[in-house]
Amino acid sequence: MNQFQYVRPTKQQAAIDAVTKDATAKFIAGGTNLVDLMKRGVMAPQKLVDINRLPLTKIERENNSLRIGALALNATVADDKQVRERQPLLVQAINAGASAQLRNMATTGGNMLQRTRCPYFYDTAMPCNKREPGTGCGALEGINRMHAIFGFSDKCIAVHPSDMSVALVALDATVLVSGPKGDRRIPFGDLHRLPGDAPEKDTTLEAGELITAVDVPDGPFTKHVSYYKVRERASYAFALVSAAAALDLDGNTIKAARLAMGGVAHKPWRLAAAEQALVGKPATEETFRQAAAVAMQGAKAFKYNEYKLRLAPNTLIQALKTAAAA
Repeated sequence: MNQFQYVRPTKQQAAIDAVTKDATAKFIAGGTNLVDLMKRGVMAPQKLVDINRLPLTKIERENNSLRIGALALNATVADDKQVRERQPLLVQAINAGASAQLRNMATTGGNMLQRTRCPYFYDTAMPCNKREPGTGCGALEGINRMHAIFGFSDKCIAVHPSDMSVALVALDATVLVSGPKGDRRIPFGDLHRLPGDAPEKDTTLEAGELITAVDVPDGPFTKHVSYYKVRERASYAFALVSAAAALDLDGNTIKAARLAMGGVAHKPWRLAAAEQALVGKPATEETFRQAAAVAMQGAKAFKYNEYKLRLAPNTLIQALKTAAAA
């Protein structure tokens, strides 16, 4: 058994200090990912800093946004009346993730920071630059059917697993962070990194920084939304491909759109060019097919995930059709 220290601070600064002073320390909240990684020997922190006593569970209105505390449980967020009324796309994405039991434990902040489910990352007998930099990427020439078609590098082709994060990047959310250097705000699209030459770094968070909340701005996307997730089984499975679609319609004309995909890149993949391609167009299947073609520009597959080059645009088209008909 690996020995580790366990502390439960009641003050936010004490939690930040505990992690800042110990390079091996990790924050733990619901533990639905970190504990699993510890059991498998993928991660071995020497100190766990339990943040569940910190006052970070509120869901409240703040400056024309919904502010969701980092310790708000996924199930609580999805059931909240304000979230359901103002951000139904987020509710759909959360409910598509994991199982009901896990959503009752998983936190908003932890969901953002969960690590890839690439089997080469989880298998300590296999090479993985994300787990052990410099050892190589087993997935490049291995079984890569679950892997990226956008934004990958020769160091890593893993994908980010979060459903919630796909909706948050589409909705232009902002992450609130507190750390040794004070507080800062990170646009959600800048929170996660592409692998580049340092795939072991999942996010742009600095040492000791703690996510305290996420702000989701008000918008017109309260009706015509859809989170469409394709997976190998109906429950407790990660996305082969998922698509978040939100439309602001004037009659049948698209005034604005928000689009993102999951299961296709090292980070939640925003589709800004496809969004622009929809503006001013009629909400028809032909329009959606044209936008999907724009979304797929630059996509590249590997030996076992070529199917994603067809599945990804079809998933986006279906999400758009469902959103338009909502």
